[in-house]
Amino acid sequence: MAGLDHLDNPDIELDVLYDLNGFGESLPGWGERAVTFLGEHGIPVALTLLVVGAWFLVRRRADAAQAVAGTAWAGLAAGLAFLANAPIRDFVARPRPFVDHPDLAVLLEGKDGYSFVSDHASVAMAVAVALFLVHRVLGAIAFGLALLQGLARVILGVHYPSDVIGGFALGTAVALLLAPLAQAALTPLVRACSRNRRLGWVARPREEPRPRPQPELTEHQSRLAA
Repeated sequence: MAGLDHLDNPDIELDVLYDLNGFGESLPGWGERAVTFLGEHGIPVALTLLVVGAWFLVRRRADAAQAVAGTAWAGLAAGLAFLANAPIRDFVARPRPFVDHPDLAVLLEGKDGYSFVSDHASVAMAVAVALFLVHRVLGAIAFGLALLQGLARVILGVHYPSDVIGGFALGTAVALLLAPLAQAALTPLVRACSRNRRLGWVARPREEPRPRPQPELTEHQSRLAA
C-alpha cells in the first residue's frame, strides 16, 4: 500500500504523485496491466500509427510536398526530442520517485536511470505538436494521447509530475523551433520523390480539374449575344 505520510507534506507535486499512484494501485489486475501496457508501449504505438495515417491523408493534398514533409518531421522531431533529453537527464540526475519514496507502488518494474525529463512525454508531445501543424484533427488526437502518456507515467510511479511537464516543454520546443528548418530541408526532398517514377507514391499532389473548353459561338449566336 502507498504510504499515508505524504498527506502532511506541503509539496503539491508529491500530493499529485501519491494520489495518481494510489489510483493506479487501486485498479484491478486487468486495469493495472492495461495502464502499464498503454503507458509503456501502447500509446507510443498509437502515435506512430497516427503519423502513418496522417501521411496517407495528406499525400494527395494540393500542398502534398509541404504536408508530407511536415508529417515526416513529426517522426524526426520525436527522435530529436529523445536525443536532446539524454544530456538533460544526465545533468539533472534526478532519481526515480520510488527511490526517494519507497512507499510508492511501482507498477512498472525494471526502470532504472534518472527521472527528469520523461522520454515518453517529450517524444509524445513532439509528435503531437508536429502533427498539429499538418493536420488539426489528428494533431488534437495526438495531444490527447500525449496527455494520457504523461498521466500514465505518473500513475505507474516511474516519474514525478514535473518530469512529465518538462518532457512536454522539451518536445514542444523541439517540434516548434526546428520546424522551419525541417520544412526547408524536407520539402524539396519530398517534391523530388513525387517526381520520381519509383518514389512517386511518397506524395502525389491532387491535380486541379481542367476547365472545360467553351464551344465557339456561331455567327447567329454572336449577333444575339451582342
